[in-house]
Amino acid sequence: MNKHYYIENHQFDDEIGDRLSKSKFSRENWPIVYILSDDEVKEAYIGETTDAVSRMTTHRKSVEKRKLTAVHIIESERFNKSATLDIESNLIKYMAGEGTYQLLNGNLGIANHTYFQKQEYWKLFNDIWDELHSIGIVKSTIEAINNSDLFKYSPYKALSTIQQKGVRLIIDTLLAEDQKSIVIKGGAGTGKTVIAVYLFKLLVSNLEDFNYLDLGKDEDGELLEKVVKLKEKFKNPKLALVVPMTSFRNTLKKVFSNVKGLRASMVVGPSEITKQKYDLIMVDEAHRLRRRKNLTNYKSFDDGNKLLGLDKETGNELDWMRMQAKLSVYFYDPSQSIKPTDVTKDSFDDMIREDNASVIELTSQFRVKGGNGYVDFVDALLNTNFQKLRPFQHENYSVKLFNHFENFVNEIQSKEGEYKLSRMIAGYSWEWKSKNDPKAYDIEIENVKLRWNRTNADWINASDSVKEVGCIHTTQGYDLNYAGIIFGHEIGYDSEKDEIIIRSENYKDKNGRNGIKESKQLKDYILNIYKTIMLRGIKGTYIYACDPELRKYLSNYVQSAKYKEEHVEEEVEIIPFVNSVPLYDLEAAAGEFSEGQFVKEQEFILVPDSVPITEDLFACKVVGESMNRIIPNGSICLFRKYSGGTRNGRIVLAQSSDLHHTELGSGYTVKEYYSKKVINEEGWEHEKIILRPLSNDKNYKDIELTSDDLQDFRVVGIFERVLKQ
Repeated sequence: MNKHYYIENHQFDDEIGDRLSKSKFSRENWPIVYILSDDEVKEAYIGETTDAVSRMTTHRKSVEKRKLTAVHIIESERFNKSATLDIESNLIKYMAGEGTYQLLNGNLGIANHTYFQKQEYWKLFNDIWDELHSIGIVKSTIEAINNSDLFKYSPYKALSTIQQKGVRLIIDTLLAEDQKSIVIKGGAGTGKTVIAVYLFKLLVSNLEDFNYLDLGKDEDGELLEKVVKLKEKFKNPKLALVVPMTSFRNTLKKVFSNVKGLRASMVVGPSEITKQKYDLIMVDEAHRLRRRKNLTNYKSFDDGNKLLGLDKETGNELDWMRMQAKLSVYFYDPSQSIKPTDVTKDSFDDMIREDNASVIELTSQFRVKGGNGYVDFVDALLNTNFQKLRPFQHENYSVKLFNHFENFVNEIQSKEGEYKLSRMIAGYSWEWKSKNDPKAYDIEIENVKLRWNRTNADWINASDSVKEVGCIHTTQGYDLNYAGIIFGHEIGYDSEKDEIIIRSENYKDKNGRNGIKESKQLKDYILNIYKTIMLRGIKGTYIYACDPELRKYLSNYVQSAKYKEEHVEEEVEIIPFVNSVPLYDLEAAAGEFSEGQFVKEQEFILVPDSVPITEDLFACKVVGESMNRIIPNGSICLFRKYSGGTRNGRIVLAQSSDLHHTELGSGYTVKEYYSKKVINEEGWEHEKIILRPLSNDKNYKDIELTSDDLQDFRVVGIFERVLKQ
């Protein structure tokens, strides 16, 4: 295979400079990228330089970096300074998001910059990443990292221009005298959590590691001067990130535990704040702070008020924040307040007035690819603002309305197979029967039966969550690729009054309903729930409404799912390699190699329109549970015939008749592929091939094939996607 880069692996010791001085790239001061790492302490440092020998010598003098034991030098004749800066920044971003190592880098977010052939270097970075994957330095694919919470909330990601401006404003406000409170207002998807995590990393990083380019240009040095003052004001500060929702709090704890300088213990619930004083607290999702109303645990809440000397009936968690911190930063969106338990907007307004709080507005949409236009559309749609309502269309964002529930469910599950992180979310119009009876179904629509989420903790990433239905509590704060929104029986449409109506008798969240005397207040809470969950999907939002009149109203502004999305049962002409691929009559084992099989072509099977069809594509059925994280048992999967190139880190369909009797035919298996190669006089050869399961069942083990097992082994195809479950 022709490669345009090389990865040299060395011990990181006092002789590293001498060894590197013999390299052509070092002698000619060619730009290179490097990774220092150690598998014992699980720490790494990433850099780029044109003087590798000098840089390594400097790193050996660093107490922190001397404990690293390996250096991986990435070289290429195609490298220039812009390219190595870009590859360095992507390595920092993705290795931080992967979590195998804690990074020693102080870079808090790499400034985006454009340069000639940047897209070509992105392809080169992908090839480099695959090889790093194959030699075990990284463990996950870029696609998997893109979908991970650790990546989404990483402080090493580049800040947008708007986010840079927001951080600068916050720094100015933090430096102001007599500042008690700061309120960062922004709707769902405006990047509030990313900014909060970034600020934490900034406050704990060494000043010498600070890269002022993270926050845009600083030609006069003013920004750097402010950061110096900020570090002087908050020397060894007592910090806390307060997250009211348990599930999202646990997710951010995982993020903090994987970032050097941050600790999971820095992420706390509101009750922890009552136990000690803080220099600075930041409250994410501050609209979910609680007051004493419709609580599930009054004693714990009352204990907090008592500890701080507050009135049992009127003290609330916002009061706790104000009392226990010298300075508080609130990331706040009143439109995401969803029940009477939440501290009221009036209380926040009083705090802003009494503390003379600074208010900073975030307006740009960073989650949904439909941008601010989609946010405005959702607001107008749910509030029946006919003056602003127009049918929504966007080339980068898919919004569709389904008339049949089964098709809606199938489409979300199809998107899960293609993109991952596709989930159904509903309003509260069904009892949670399965909480006490795991065999019971909670939701039945058009003869389709489903269950509510089986867990409240990190449900979005839980196994089988695509087959369940989540709620506001299991999804608020999270990103999805596709969100399937079920408007339940508690919400409908009055066509005579031309307005959305609430049927309170069908609203099953008792804590969200009790004590509400005005119907408008309940309607506001329920509309806030739907607005919040309709802003979860990055790539698209699919909608089903139980109420026929509401569905009719929505159809005026939301495109109805047609044909493929609706899976209309009608005859479609099968045209080989135009709209279909061959389905081979074999069942690849997602376990050990299957019993010996001879393969014959069975029929042609339709594939989605989004798949470019070539004659090297084929389909077969995969059975077993050893790949169930990616491929459910019994799925029909699409493969591409293997014709060369790297297979490491890819899911493959492998064949080995040598492991079974030849007269019975070949055995097949589907696994993630890794190989270990050795150099000999004739070039290189496989020393060992590992076929790795990707299963929620830890009993499945790697299949290891040594040179003796490889005589009749070959990779038949590379996995593309699940076609049908």
